[in-house]
Amino acid sequence: MHTPISFSDDRSFALRQDEADPLRDFRARFHIPRSSDGQEQIYLCGNSLGLQPLRTRDYIEEELEAWAELGVEGHFRARHPWMRYHEFLTRQTAEIVGALPSEVVTMNTLTVNLHLLMVSFYRPTADRYKIIIEEKAFPSDQYAVASQLRVHGFDAATGVVEIPLDSVGRFSTDTVLSTIERYGRESALLLLGGVNYYNGQLFDIETITRAAHDAGVVVGIDCAHAAGNVPLRLHDWEVDFAAWCSYKYLNAGPGSTAGCFVHERHAGSDLPRFAGWWGHDKATRFAMPQQFRPIVGAEGWQLSNPSILPLAALRASLELFEEAGMAALRRKSERMTAYLSFLLDLHPRGDWSVITPSDPAQRGCQLSLRIPENGRRLFDHLSSAHVVCDWREPDVIRIAPVPLYNSYEDVWRFAELFHGYFSSQT
Repeated sequence: MHTPISFSDDRSFALRQDEADPLRDFRARFHIPRSSDGQEQIYLCGNSLGLQPLRTRDYIEEELEAWAELGVEGHFRARHPWMRYHEFLTRQTAEIVGALPSEVVTMNTLTVNLHLLMVSFYRPTADRYKIIIEEKAFPSDQYAVASQLRVHGFDAATGVVEIPLDSVGRFSTDTVLSTIERYGRESALLLLGGVNYYNGQLFDIETITRAAHDAGVVVGIDCAHAAGNVPLRLHDWEVDFAAWCSYKYLNAGPGSTAGCFVHERHAGSDLPRFAGWWGHDKATRFAMPQQFRPIVGAEGWQLSNPSILPLAALRASLELFEEAGMAALRRKSERMTAYLSFLLDLHPRGDWSVITPSDPAQRGCQLSLRIPENGRRLFDHLSSAHVVCDWREPDVIRIAPVPLYNSYEDVWRFAELFHGYFSSQT
């Protein structure tokens, strides 16, 4: 149970919160975009693209220098040898998603990883072939599961089962469980967004996973909006597999290298997979054997050696996460979104609503605001005032106060501009 928090709508309150914030110094370790007049923008869009840590440039330049000075020998003689560079990220990645180090690997991009994992974990039969996903899942997930069904010879129109949203635009755990109960015997896979990208809702992954397993359904989690946003315990929850990108809350840069999780109980399994040489047993990889012998654990799903420059950017950010700690980030996240909710609720709702759950335990650091009329006009007004947030068709503005670099003053300024727009319309 969460203790009620006392807030004030005075700007001085926001400034006092920032002064007392134990994470306040992290903001200065990121590049904050500026407007054409040199002022810092109110950047509330880390759920689309995280900001760049100051140290990122140095970490990338270190590898560029190693390439220039060492050439191919950089694989072995660079300060962080490229041959095992992804291993420098393993421990911190495992901590962020709640996994054993052997259960995670940094590789590829998100949807590529989802497809590779579904090759192994989506094993349909004539009687059990359906895939359960949430309504308004991220489009790439929708496309991925539909194409997997078609590849296996099934009709995507009947093979995809959607967990329905309620009238407010949220998912109840009871609805998720009833969907599993109804369709479990016909379903081979549940692919769920850990945090739904559209409404910002955090699912009860542990309860849902248990119910799906009881129904004989394999569980995969798309953690794109969960990794680095909310505490995860993928190992303890016994999720079968998961994948995530690194350019949102993990601040690794546009299109940067993604990650995946495979539970240890599948580590030595004979699941089919698409194989590549970087997933082959390290002891004999350079002997170039004809027969593939996968590395035990998530690394065995690798295909090719990863690009080092994106990994360097991710390493720069993961070190900040380790220093801050997910527990402290979560505390600030819950407080900042509660503060934003408080400020928004001070004035009459009018023709807008929050579709993100009000319970902090059921959301990350995002609030999604539904504005059925003139929502795009409001978004353009905010943009003209140097607020960077996210518009989603047909009528939703997503606001993400990220605890690593956003301030309480950012939240206060956004709320002032938001209500100022509605006041100007009356």
